[in-house]
Amino acid sequence: MDLNSDLAEGFGRWELGDDEALLAIVTSANVACGYHAGDATVIRRACEQAAHHGVAVGAQVGYRDLPGFGRRFIDVPPPELTNDVLYQIGALDGLARVSGTRVRYVKPHGALYNALVHHAEQAAAVVEAVRAWDPECAVLGLPGSQWLAQAERAGLPVHREAFADRAYTPEGTLVPRREPGAVLHDPQEIADRCVRIAAGEPITAIDGSALRVTADSLCVHGDSPGAVQIAEAVRDRLRSEGVALRSFAAEREM
Repeated sequence: MDLNSDLAEGFGRWELGDDEALLAIVTSANVACGYHAGDATVIRRACEQAAHHGVAVGAQVGYRDLPGFGRRFIDVPPPELTNDVLYQIGALDGLARVSGTRVRYVKPHGALYNALVHHAEQAAAVVEAVRAWDPECAVLGLPGSQWLAQAERAGLPVHREAFADRAYTPEGTLVPRREPGAVLHDPQEIADRCVRIAAGEPITAIDGSALRVTADSLCVHGDSPGAVQIAEAVRDRLRSEGVALRSFAAEREM
């Protein structure tokens, strides 16, 4: 099982999350690319730390929305969205390469991630950007989304993600952050749920129903309060249950 986290989401003097601590725990890092968060210095520092710890670097691409942290839908024309995503991947890859690593996968961020569950045109635009940049680049996203379905049809390596610290609807989508209970905070509760996901067992949706989530990777949000403690609890519980932690991107290179 892979354990990923969203990182490099500070900007200038504004710090968000503890990238250094998380990079000693996770196996894949979804690194901000400057559109929703991150500046060149913050991004390069995260890439250097990821290289030091042997953590796979992924491009966390989003809408051009620094004030809204990329959590607001933007109706970007598909050709422009393709170019925006290419720009972000290229910028991150440049900083990653001088840090001793490279971009190994792409994962959308925030509102773009949620839009690509059902928005076929925007999903196609992002898939086209990844395919144009590297037709063998892996992608990470929500099972059943347009994003993964179209990426698979385009021949990109597809990997499914589950969220350690987010509540699910009965349909298997994420509960919007503005709704009560959307974000989970108890490390042990989250760790228990991750063990069930890794074992292929159902978890509990927001309405109390049983939901089965299939995943190759588990995400712990780096900007959540207590993110380091949550990631440690998830890592330790998975290991205690005999689940090996390894990046899906590293597996692809074997």
